Amino acid sequence: MNQTEIINLFTKKTLGLTFVLSAAAFAFGQEKAAISGTIVSKNNQPVPYASVTFSNKENKLLSDAALTDEKGQYKLDLAPGNYDITVEAIDYKKSVVNKQIAAAGNIGALSIEPEKSATNLKTGDIQGVTITVQATKPYKVELDKKTYDVKSDLTSIGGNLQDVLQNVPSVSVDPDGTVSMRGSSNVRFLINGKPSALLGIDDGANALQAIPADQIDRIEVITNPSAKYDASGTAGILNIILKKNNKLGFNGSVIGTLGYLPKTNLNVNLSWKKGNWNWFLNGGGGYQEGKNKNRSTTNYTSGDLLSAYQNSENKTKSNNYNATAGVVYDISPKTSINLSGTIRTFDNTNDNPINYIDTNRNGSSVFSTRNSIGANTNTGMQGDFGIDHKFDDKGQNISLSVSLQRNQSNNNSDITATTNDIFSSFTNTKVKTLNKSLVGKLDYELPIGEHSTFNAGYKLDHNDNDYDYFAQNQLSQTQPPTVMGRFTGLSNYTETFNAFYAQFKSKMGAFSYQVGLRNEISNINFSYPYRNPQTPDVNTDVILNKKKNYNNLFPSIFLSYDIAKNNQILLNYSRRIDRPRSFFMIPIPSPSDVRNLFQGNPDLNPSYIDSFELGYNLSKSKVTINPTLYYRKEKDNVQFAIIQNLADPGSFTSTPFNVGSEDRYGLDLNGTYDPFAWWKIMGNVDLFGYKTKGDLFIDGNFIQSYDGTGFSSRARLANTFKLDKTFSIQVQGNFRGAQKNASQETKSIYFFNLGATKTIWKGNGTIAFNIQDIFNTRARQVTNFGPNYTREMYMQWQPRQFSLSLTYRFKQGEKVEQQKRKKDINSNAGGDDDQGGPM
Repeated sequence: MNQTEIINLFTKKTLGLTFVLSAAAFAFGQEKAAISGTIVSKNNQPVPYASVTFSNKENKLLSDAALTDEKGQYKLDLAPGNYDITVEAIDYKKSVVNKQIAAAGNIGALSIEPEKSATNLKTGDIQGVTITVQATKPYKVELDKKTYDVKSDLTSIGGNLQDVLQNVPSVSVDPDGTVSMRGSSNVRFLINGKPSALLGIDDGANALQAIPADQIDRIEVITNPSAKYDASGTAGILNIILKKNNKLGFNGSVIGTLGYLPKTNLNVNLSWKKGNWNWFLNGGGGYQEGKNKNRSTTNYTSGDLLSAYQNSENKTKSNNYNATAGVVYDISPKTSINLSGTIRTFDNTNDNPINYIDTNRNGSSVFSTRNSIGANTNTGMQGDFGIDHKFDDKGQNISLSVSLQRNQSNNNSDITATTNDIFSSFTNTKVKTLNKSLVGKLDYELPIGEHSTFNAGYKLDHNDNDYDYFAQNQLSQTQPPTVMGRFTGLSNYTETFNAFYAQFKSKMGAFSYQVGLRNEISNINFSYPYRNPQTPDVNTDVILNKKKNYNNLFPSIFLSYDIAKNNQILLNYSRRIDRPRSFFMIPIPSPSDVRNLFQGNPDLNPSYIDSFELGYNLSKSKVTINPTLYYRKEKDNVQFAIIQNLADPGSFTSTPFNVGSEDRYGLDLNGTYDPFAWWKIMGNVDLFGYKTKGDLFIDGNFIQSYDGTGFSSRARLANTFKLDKTFSIQVQGNFRGAQKNASQETKSIYFFNLGATKTIWKGNGTIAFNIQDIFNTRARQVTNFGPNYTREMYMQWQPRQFSLSLTYRFKQGEKVEQQKRKKDINSNAGGDDDQGGPM
């Protein structure tokens, strides 16, 4: 490109930018007039909380909207011009009239007609079948997923994602923060349909606690995903949908929370929409203290050691901050682009003293302690770009999105050990992890006729993980520390997934079907230092490299038959994969607790599952029932072997292995019942059986058998009482049944939560109070069975907690495409701000 072309191009771009800025300046520089009016029904009665949208015929930047008050009146400022006035209200027909606004004043009353049927239903047309449910129900059932409305959960207001998940149907959260679906913990998490920096890297419960409940709009529970979704996660997918803005003008909300154990949170959601532009900013932070208790007793049937006892109380202090900012721009009525950035930080300190008592068969005992003081910092950043284009008004569209993500984590621990009150060692450990990801998606949708649709797409998911382990110990206070080779080394884990999918859905009368096929090509490369098992602390300077490549097809079939209106039978099948997490394959243990080590297995392979479901959905005005029978067959399933260390009989190493197969079957029953207008009941019961089969051999030696059968259950019941239009109380009961196999038995757990909300300031504010684990019973008790030992463990992740929250909503422009909602102002009691933007 020569100099003249460069000058011409620069001139055109500059003139174009000048034109856009001048048009914007002209629009904002227009002198506005104060306009007022009234919305009334056909019998001349005022219509409160109606949406009134003024769309300027010549310049979208001059458009605006207002919401009528209790008397049906509204006010706003408009530039003179010609406007289409759209009026929408609950139980009324949408009305559009045209008026010329010339000067300030009252434009009079606009009359709207009631709908013929005011049943206030809303319909979702997903995956080729339309399933209609009551708008006030806390969840809705669709062909391949269930959608849980977070607003219905009063006990998690002011909390975080982990608190919300405790109340989602078909989902369970262990006391240690492990999330499972229908008894399986192989769950895939997504934020707005894709992996996100908000979830961190290998952070577990910490990542879930860093996402405020106030920023979550709904959660999609996908127990048997179609070909359009990632095939990973044998238990299914949890898609966290964050709040998005659809309101004109400047809108926002602020929510502050105080709690005990000491907890403070402040979150802000802001948005501004004018014409083709939609800007948003979500952010917040908080401080929280935690306390978890652990104790275990191990009894041995052979050897000099008779029993080993340990107990600890780990106290933590954490700070977390996150912010997301972005913009959505409508290039044309059919094309829009979005750009956003996210940053998340989390830091944590912990003080974890552990006491040990080892009793020998000769009656002597050894008392020892291990005091660990640690610090953990995690920083995540993410940038997203997307473009959506509609080819026509019949539904043909294409979307492209690209996401760049980076997560860095640093964990440091100083561990001082004593034996019979005498110094025995000092250990310093450092673990650094760095994850860089690139996610690209392309999705295309083509309607065929009136009842059929073809979908196709491609996804690239590339992850590069670096691990840096370091440990040194000092056996005498007068000697210098020495490096612990077994716990030290560099490792890299890189994985690239290329996925292609195609699916077709159609509807023929009462029968609907969808068939799909997904192809995923996986390329995995990782390296780690070699250690001689006989001398594990000696650095050999040998680096081992491994490659694992997979090319798998994942079919899916979904069938639906409408028995009658709001009465469907659903049948589906899909094939899934569970790829090992990166640190599950890195064989470098961490010495933070030498009595209970975790060590990865580089020979670990994916597990594959065939999943079948038969469901029924009935939705009536007061009752919804959704039972689902399911069966899952898993091959090469992962089991953890807890192996006693011969050099130190009181310590154990936990390592994952592919062992045999597992059959899991059950009944997942969800339902709601509204006995009265002031009383709503939601329940979930999951009854499941399981059969595991497989023996573990290491180097030809039999270690243990995993053969076993069992039956367990999960249950949840929530009762919501609306005492008046502004005050509601919710009580939740949760039960998790016992489980047992050849190597482990877990006892049952039950706990109760309480939440209450009060709407204030004419619907602009909400006060919320909740108690998590009212009776302080949420604890896990497990018994492990080994070749020559039995170990009983108790763990309580968090004790009973209280919190008080205050939400304030301001300048709420009504949604351009208003969803129907209840007339009473308590419909916003859950803080339904619908702010934020796509990640």
